[in-house]
Amino acid sequence: MPAIKIYLDDEEYGPICRLAEELRLHPEDVAYAAINQLMMRADEADVRADITHAHFWRQANLPRWGDSARSVHAYEGKTDDPPSGQS
Repeated sequence: MPAIKIYLDDEEYGPICRLAEELRLHPEDVAYAAINQLMMRADEADVRADITHAHFWRQANLPRWGDSARSVHAYEGKTDDPPSGQS
């Protein structure tokens, strides 16, 4: 049987595992269901565009559904540090 390997960051894998646990399934079941949903709509132009865009944005970004520990917005709300030499 052919296999597809998907390499995920921890921030991507965590939400998938939590969903699988919530549904009392395995992460592979969640991935297969996601692929199934995608393939059912693969003839739609917006889905095809999303697949193409994901290839490029994934190189430097996390998906919106991923945990955000390393993303910019995790520290955007932090107040500015005082300039050096001031407290």
